[in-house]
Amino acid sequence: MKYGVMRPGHVQIRVLDLDEAVRHYCDLMGMIEMDRDDQGRVYLKAWTEVDKYSVVLKESDEAGMDFMAFKVVSEDVLDTLRHKLVDYGVAVTDLPADELKDCGRRVRFTAPTGHQFELFASKLQTGKWGINKVNPEAWPRGLQGMAVTRFDHCLLYGPDVPGTTRLFQEVLGFDLGERVITPDDSQTLIGSFLTVGMKAHDVAFIEHAEPGKFHHASFFLETWEDVLRAADLISMTDTPIDIGPTRHGLTNGRTIYFFDPSGNRSEVFANGNYHYPDHEPVTWTADQLGKAIFYHDRVLNERFLTVLS
Repeated sequence: MKYGVMRPGHVQIRVLDLDEAVRHYCDLMGMIEMDRDDQGRVYLKAWTEVDKYSVVLKESDEAGMDFMAFKVVSEDVLDTLRHKLVDYGVAVTDLPADELKDCGRRVRFTAPTGHQFELFASKLQTGKWGINKVNPEAWPRGLQGMAVTRFDHCLLYGPDVPGTTRLFQEVLGFDLGERVITPDDSQTLIGSFLTVGMKAHDVAFIEHAEPGKFHHASFFLETWEDVLRAADLISMTDTPIDIGPTRHGLTNGRTIYFFDPSGNRSEVFANGNYHYPDHEPVTWTADQLGKAIFYHDRVLNERFLTVLS
């Protein structure tokens, strides 16, 4: 956080049918609908999140991610980072306050992987859902489905992962927590897991020829038992499943992957590695990618690598 990026702020996900998507993210995953706007966008949050929302759903003819945003510590830091991006040669777009409901001004840019990112400093804070600010209870009653606790990260596919990694490290102050490299002498970076705090990652990139592809949005659960319960709910609702429950070698998370009705992949996971700025990146080589991604099976699931939105 040396340059002032605090955490993932929100992700805007394109969906083919808004009502079906709301049922997926609210009834199944347990997010809470907080608002809608005159563009038809729906704003959701997980129950522990203090800001008003972390997921924005927008109906579209094509599934995928419009943008991912990170919250910075202040408006002054937002100006500083904007100048750093420009000085680095990155084109930026300034978006006015309240273009997203109850969110301050945003600075948008495109990474070499082809994904759009935003930085912002201000958003209405509504507090944890169903929890008093004074003398709070441990958790709120009335949560639905998996009861995810927070939006955690996105995994994105696109070209030039080394260039994108340098941008996030040198301009935005991210650390490289974990990485995947080629097993040859070149040790080319093909997977990058970047963090601004103690988490294993806040955003991750995998080398892919086609730019701007969305692999998944991930949401945190507290325990392995919560992940197993999520798996039961996936079966109870006949939700399309990708892989799991299992654990990763990379990041060491206990995980399950499944699809929303539009074909966007969702993940819920628990546990995982931690990172401090003085830690060297955890390194995996691409010839061990099966074990890195699916630690128990040690075999790559082709669907996991190729189904993108």
